[in-house]
Amino acid sequence: MPHQISPPSAPAMIVKPSGPSGVPPTQDEVSSFLNTAFTAQTSQHSLDAAYALANLLINSVGFRGFYIYGILGDIRKAAGDKKDGSRRESAMNVLGALFERLPPAQPVSEICFLVQDGGCLNLALDALADKGSVVQESAQYALDALFSYLSPEAMVVALLPALSRYLGKRSGKWQGTVGAYELIGRMADKAKMGTGSKEEESLKDLLRESMGKRLAGLIPIVEAGMHDLKAEVSKQALKTMTALTTLLSNDDVAPRIPLLIKSMEKPSTETLQKAIHALSQTTFVAIVTSPVLALLTPLLERSLNTPATSQEVLRQTVVVVENLTKLVHDPVEARTFLPKLKPGVQSVKDRASLPEVRELATRALDVIKKAMGDDDGNLASGQIAPTTTREVLAILDKAVEVKQDFTGFPGDEEIWSLARFHIAEMVAEDVNLRHISRVSRSSAPYLTQLLKDEKAAIVGEALRQHFVGEDHRKFGQPIKPASGEVEIVNTDFSLAYGGMLLLSHTNITLHKGHRYGLCGRNGAGKSTLMRSIAEGKLEGFPSKEELKTCFVEHNQGEDADLSILEFVSKDPELAAAGKERISQVLGEVGFTAGPDGRQEEKVGSLSGGWKMKLAFARAMLMGADVLLLDEPTNHLDVGNVKWLEEYLKSHTEITSLIVSHDSGFLDNVCTDIYHYEQKKLVCYPGNLAAFVRVKPEGKSYYTLSASQMSFKFPNPGILTGIKSATRAIIRMTNCSYTYPGSSKPSLQDVTCVLTLSSRTAIIGANGAGKSTLIKLLTGETIPQTGKVEKHPNLRIGYIKQHALEHVEMHMEKTPNQYLQWRYANGDDREVLLKQTRILSEEDKAQMNKLVDLGDGKGERRVEALMGRQKWKKTFQYEVKWIGMLPKHNSQVSRETLLSWGFDKLIQEFDDHEASREGLGFRILEPKVIAQHFADIGLDPDIANHNEISGLSGGQKVKVVLAGAMWNNPHLLVLDEPTNYLDRDSLGGLAVAIRDYKGGVVMISHNEEFVGALCPEQWHVADGRVTHKGHLAVSADRFEDSRPGSSMSSAVASPKGGSSAVSSAAPSANVSGAEDGGDLKFKSKKKKKMTRAQMKEREVRRRLRHIEWLNSPKGTPHPPDTDDEA
Repeated sequence: MPHQISPPSAPAMIVKPSGPSGVPPTQDEVSSFLNTAFTAQTSQHSLDAAYALANLLINSVGFRGFYIYGILGDIRKAAGDKKDGSRRESAMNVLGALFERLPPAQPVSEICFLVQDGGCLNLALDALADKGSVVQESAQYALDALFSYLSPEAMVVALLPALSRYLGKRSGKWQGTVGAYELIGRMADKAKMGTGSKEEESLKDLLRESMGKRLAGLIPIVEAGMHDLKAEVSKQALKTMTALTTLLSNDDVAPRIPLLIKSMEKPSTETLQKAIHALSQTTFVAIVTSPVLALLTPLLERSLNTPATSQEVLRQTVVVVENLTKLVHDPVEARTFLPKLKPGVQSVKDRASLPEVRELATRALDVIKKAMGDDDGNLASGQIAPTTTREVLAILDKAVEVKQDFTGFPGDEEIWSLARFHIAEMVAEDVNLRHISRVSRSSAPYLTQLLKDEKAAIVGEALRQHFVGEDHRKFGQPIKPASGEVEIVNTDFSLAYGGMLLLSHTNITLHKGHRYGLCGRNGAGKSTLMRSIAEGKLEGFPSKEELKTCFVEHNQGEDADLSILEFVSKDPELAAAGKERISQVLGEVGFTAGPDGRQEEKVGSLSGGWKMKLAFARAMLMGADVLLLDEPTNHLDVGNVKWLEEYLKSHTEITSLIVSHDSGFLDNVCTDIYHYEQKKLVCYPGNLAAFVRVKPEGKSYYTLSASQMSFKFPNPGILTGIKSATRAIIRMTNCSYTYPGSSKPSLQDVTCVLTLSSRTAIIGANGAGKSTLIKLLTGETIPQTGKVEKHPNLRIGYIKQHALEHVEMHMEKTPNQYLQWRYANGDDREVLLKQTRILSEEDKAQMNKLVDLGDGKGERRVEALMGRQKWKKTFQYEVKWIGMLPKHNSQVSRETLLSWGFDKLIQEFDDHEASREGLGFRILEPKVIAQHFADIGLDPDIANHNEISGLSGGQKVKVVLAGAMWNNPHLLVLDEPTNYLDRDSLGGLAVAIRDYKGGVVMISHNEEFVGALCPEQWHVADGRVTHKGHLAVSADRFEDSRPGSSMSSAVASPKGGSSAVSSAAPSANVSGAEDGGDLKFKSKKKKKMTRAQMKEREVRRRLRHIEWLNSPKGTPHPPDTDDEA
């Protein structure tokens, strides 16, 4: 049995030479050691002799003894001795001792073990198949010894190719194959991120990235093992493949890995379809690198080139190819993998039976050509060329003079010819992965045994210096802190949340007075980092005694019954300041003092914005050195955001760490940006704009532009009786509303009007009642006093503050199916869920009420409303009575029905008519719906085929927006659109709103968005609404708004910028709709038709009916209207 721990020195019987340059041993001495090891009676004696031989070589001729004395040849002979199991075991003991002792002392010996003459690795792997268990154990010891002492670079450039060669042999034994796969899996496991020291994690990063670049060659080898007939081989290959997938640092693909492995393990049409479907449901946002391409390319290639692949799977495949290729930023990687996919996509383009699939393949081909760059293989402008082995060899050969610098031992020239390539490959790995500090480590130790004196160290340092200069030339000089900067934090740390590693051995450095923005994709760990700092759990971060750190959050839920002044005074950290000072600071942030002041209000009554201001007051009283701000502007109105910006900029002694999606705020405040990149924090000096200039992919954090995203809203159509865009279409009169359990009304005595030309922003602090006002306007909530009147045919498109509520019950549907469900019966089903439409017990009792028309037929009960027609300045409804034939239906005026209490019955019928009128001749079929989604900025392919559950948050919101706009609403109501749309989509929405022909009312704290669109503002404060109209919009926010354009002239002209305030004001020019009376609408007087015109009308109606009979099931019947006559 081999030792678990090797002995520190050779046995006493060995005479130790005087030193490394001692007299070389004779052939007889070496043969004696070998013979002792091969003929030893016990494993221990054999191993002792093997260690003695290793020490003898180290202290004399070193690795040269392998070919001077033919040691490796003797080991091969002994390992192949089929008659003597003890010699085979001893051969493995000697090999293990050499593997264990030589590489740490003389790294160049790796070349003899792994490269020269095919290496010795195959001996140990073959011995794993030996019949004797002791031989197997000795072979495993040898493999473990070699694996333990190899550097990451040596593993990748020497061990990995040796294992690949072994697995490529047809004659290999299955036990050896299992061992080889196990070693590859161990390499991948060794590369996994962890919580070791910084040096350990740096080596893991190097190994992980290097292996990732070689996955393209590894995956086919391991996949072949997954199909091996020997169960042990296939089982180990599956484990190895699972380990290799951990090399992918891509959060988009990670959830799909089990399905991808399954499709490799059992390559059937079914598993292929499932894997492709899963990938097509994936939203790719992370940059795609070679490990991801290496894993996905074989699967996509198989799908494209299999004749039996269905058209639907081909469609999904080319979509995945296109989406992946868009995120390949390195043309070198693109040219490595995409040529394998290009013929398959070209074949789909040429031969697919569906035009849609051919069109998608054409798009994918264009993207592939663009990603691959120049046809001649030239690098794109700004692309950094990787360092090649040939370039390193040129520098190495220049630094080493063979005749002058070499020690001159026989056989060194052959070793040098192999060593120079080995060294060059390792150095190229270090340089390309920017581990420049390891260049000396990858060169000098390998040269020490070959060069004279200190020449090896000189050559290693020369290589390092050269590539440091090259790195600075390619990537720029490292940023040096300005003189006079006070460093308050400089620590290396790792951060995990649950079982997920968020940051691995990264550094954070904070300077006094700097304001750092923390940017990264959702789920990167920004808030977790802030909370870890606040709770004192971040490794190496100064304690609160050394550095006062305050986490500013708006959650003061505890002690909700205390007054604000008592709540702050009770805090043990702030009590020493005294009540007078506390009251003064509270006053500075807006909490007024005095018996009736806000300081005496209960903490529990504060809205989110006021809670945030209270947190700032506490931070000011604490005298914080570091402020941690997590989404501060989500809870502050525009004025308070401005106050916060000034506060942070004026207090130059305070350091801030800020997480925010408000690009304007980050631009105005930040001095530096920390960006999450591959589980590291990278610092960029300057504000967000400066960061985007250096890192263009960060543009999505910053720009408000419609260039990437275009929305197109449908024309709202005619609203009966409304001939002017300034006529009122909805009005609230003296409305009040108090939430249950609250003593103070949220809204009190509110009166407001909206028109088709309205562009209204509702402004106010959190808790002021903005969302309540919206809900009253749209019918989501019923006012307790006052009334809300709207045009009977008015259609409202409403998107809630929590927009995903609209679709959370339909996650299994595609967007197309959701829209078909929502409008299947010609009505908007979501309208029926409003509070104003739900029948209460009183309403149900009302339906049983007996009414008397006074026509002599006595009292009867209403069953339903069957129709509606214009009558004078209002409408009359056809009423069906319970228990009576349709011929006894009656025409009853709107006012009479309202006086009887049938409000909700009228509203339900009006909604039906409005929806029917809005849908018009829209056909509820997939092709038309897909075009509608395209107009709202959602890819039609996603709308038709992807389930809502697989969409990103922004895509789900577009589904909601498309649903609201399907029936051509006259009024669009948006509650905090800046909370749920990304920057590109927000820019597209802004342009669409600007060009929209209907009215728009929105709640938003985004000054940029509101200022560009809304000349009219309703300010909500203390339950009251104040109207401000005729404000100048910032037309310059739009690139297409130039002097002389239609938009510019509309802004310049007061008539073009009419607001609801002007509509609401009494004027001789406005009709009775704007006066204090009821909302009335003049009907159009009908002209008597001639007999010929009546015949033409009947023909039109009959044709429409025939067309409707041939339409898909669920299509609403077209109205019998004469508007087109």
